[in-house]
Amino acid sequence: MLDTHLLRNNINYVYKMLKKRNFYLDINLINQLEKKRKNIQIKLEKLQIKKNQISKNLSKNIENISKYKKIVIEINNQISKNKILLNNIKKDIYNIYNLIPNLPLDGVPIGKDSKENKEIKKWGKIVKYNFPILDHIEIGYLHKGIDLESGVNLSGSKFFVLKGTIAYLYRILIQFMLNIHINNHNYKEIYVPYVVKKKTLYGTGQLPKFSKDLFHIKNFKNSNVCDYFLIPTAEVPLTNLVYNKIIEEKELPIKMVAHSPCFRSEVGSYGKYNKGLIRTHQFDKVELVQLVKPKFSIKTLEQITDHAEKILQLLKLPYRKMLLCTGDMSFAASKTYDLEVWFPSKNKYYEISSCSNMWDFQSRRIKARYRRIKDGKIKFIHTLNGSGLAVGRTLAAIMENYQLKNGSIKIPRILRPYMQGLKYIK
Repeated sequence: MLDTHLLRNNINYVYKMLKKRNFYLDINLINQLEKKRKNIQIKLEKLQIKKNQISKNLSKNIENISKYKKIVIEINNQISKNKILLNNIKKDIYNIYNLIPNLPLDGVPIGKDSKENKEIKKWGKIVKYNFPILDHIEIGYLHKGIDLESGVNLSGSKFFVLKGTIAYLYRILIQFMLNIHINNHNYKEIYVPYVVKKKTLYGTGQLPKFSKDLFHIKNFKNSNVCDYFLIPTAEVPLTNLVYNKIIEEKELPIKMVAHSPCFRSEVGSYGKYNKGLIRTHQFDKVELVQLVKPKFSIKTLEQITDHAEKILQLLKLPYRKMLLCTGDMSFAASKTYDLEVWFPSKNKYYEISSCSNMWDFQSRRIKARYRRIKDGKIKFIHTLNGSGLAVGRTLAAIMENYQLKNGSIKIPRILRPYMQGLKYIK
């Protein structure tokens, strides 16, 4: 959520910045509601003053006590009615504010969609093959390691089953990513619930706007109410670990990493390449989250992106780093880098990690603050997150980039100790 003081006192600036995101704020509606809110608050203050004055006179005018009591009752009725009006207007304002996305930071390119994202760099050598290239699904079928049919039979479309050495490699990738982030980058490993409450998803910005993208679960006690959800990413529970907390400055930064399955119900709208392990309802991801002081926020985004890039570099997978334009950023992000890995079967890069600076947008929603050492003042922390990496896409990229002419898969050198020295999947 944006700073309400900014919205009330500098609404034209907010409108200008949001326009860059192709979001058009209804200033007239907000101003009308804010005017009503102020008028009612002033009216309530005057009624309270009048009530206090009458109450003071009661002891001095005992002979007119019944008359004053009637006046006080009427004033109380007016106060009650105006409080209801005020609460309703506040709810209307609050609901509007809830749907306003974060403001883009300086330097974020202005654009409508992914076509206007800016390429920052490319890394790695793209191999030229002298044999017909197979995609990861064909390679998986060849080794009887990917079973899409069983996934459909068990759960429906966009689910999959992995078997044998392919499933082993998938598991090893999770362990490898966690080890690098914990041992090399000093993240603390966290295990999180995969089911969360509404308020948790509200805190990170998935609700109320993106309810349709989530898997809903009926209330455990009341089957008619959907109060629980499967997590779309471990960012949600990790960030909410500081819900309504005040952290001492010396405890920052807080660096957390978690592996979790991720569940997303809407996949068709995310891209055209939806086959195999690329777009699924359930997938695994290693998630990085950092909670920092505001002055380190911009620097931390570069750091967290570097940490995600390191996994791709160690695996020697070609990729490119993209700075997302204003129209392609997520609702809660103020600046985002996407890392896109090379898929030779499609002769194209596809997203494998998204690293975002959320500024104080999420921390305002979850009331996550820190106490400054120098003056004891309470300030909002800044939250950042990044995929380090999406496991299914990493597996698919390895299968395609490390394929051999005979259909075998060469195991990246960095992973061989994890796989008991295995060099090839034959």
